[in-house]
Amino acid sequence: MSRNDEPITPETKVGALLECWPELEPVLVAQSPAFAKLRNPILRRTVARVATLAQVAKIGGLDVRALVRTLRAAAGQSVDRPGTEGAPEAADDGPCPDWVDPGRVRLTVDADAILASGENPLQVVTRQVRGLGPGELLALRSTFRPQPLLDAFEKLGNRTWTHRTPDDGFETFVVRG
Repeated sequence: MSRNDEPITPETKVGALLECWPELEPVLVAQSPAFAKLRNPILRRTVARVATLAQVAKIGGLDVRALVRTLRAAAGQSVDRPGTEGAPEAADDGPCPDWVDPGRVRLTVDADAILASGENPLQVVTRQVRGLGPGELLALRSTFRPQPLLDAFEKLGNRTWTHRTPDDGFETFVVRG
């Protein structure tokens, strides 16, 4: 992201935003108490690199359009530029695969609670996945699509499937490969 040519949008990654405009950190943090966690270096190196403003607005209980307008104004960008509308996150990964059986869920993990505690979700959840037996599933619940975790699990040979929940959150099932 460059200061001159890219507008701040709902799809802007928090890490890229703060690298480009470090002076926006206090503006962002002031929007929600949940954003104070962005000062955590582990969170900045992991989640902030992949989390979009749309995702963090949801976590902070904010309207993404208002958040983007606030950040644009603080960065000296026009608040009326296109891109203030939020694009929805991908919903399901397609039809539920045969290996997903809620009766085989051994562990259920709340990704938002892990983040709230200041821990790195990738390390915590990876340890728990390693403890699964053959055919056992881990169910990961979150208010955002945990794409970095999905990529890491799949790189390790595990299978994942994510779908939207009725409360507009996400549930991801993981089985060891």
